[in-house]
Amino acid sequence: MSAKGPITTHVLDTSIGKPAIGIPVQLEMHDGAQWASLGKGATDTDGRLTLLPPGTKIKTGTYRITFDLQGYFVGRKSFYPFATIAFTVDDSNQHYHVPLLLSGFGFSTYRGS
Repeated sequence: MSAKGPITTHVLDTSIGKPAIGIPVQLEMHDGAQWASLGKGATDTDGRLTLLPPGTKIKTGTYRITFDLQGYFVGRKSFYPFATIAFTVDDSNQHYHVPLLLSGFGFSTYRGS
């Protein structure tokens, strides 16, 4: 497990070529019937956020990260008020880094390291 915590993210605004600062982010896990909130915070000055404290043991299953983009794009045109990424944890001993690359009219993600 990473010293930064088992689940992390990094948001880069590709339209300006810089980290996306201050984006509210929420982490949830699906328990089979509903989504349970596990952690939340906002991206730092480098666009990064550790969603669970270091040493937290995660379970296998389906997780989702929701990025609240409404406040970030104030004063700029945008299409997406939120970006939600669902992913599967199949090895609870691994670190899961889930980056988001965004602009006002598109976003992409990948399994980071």
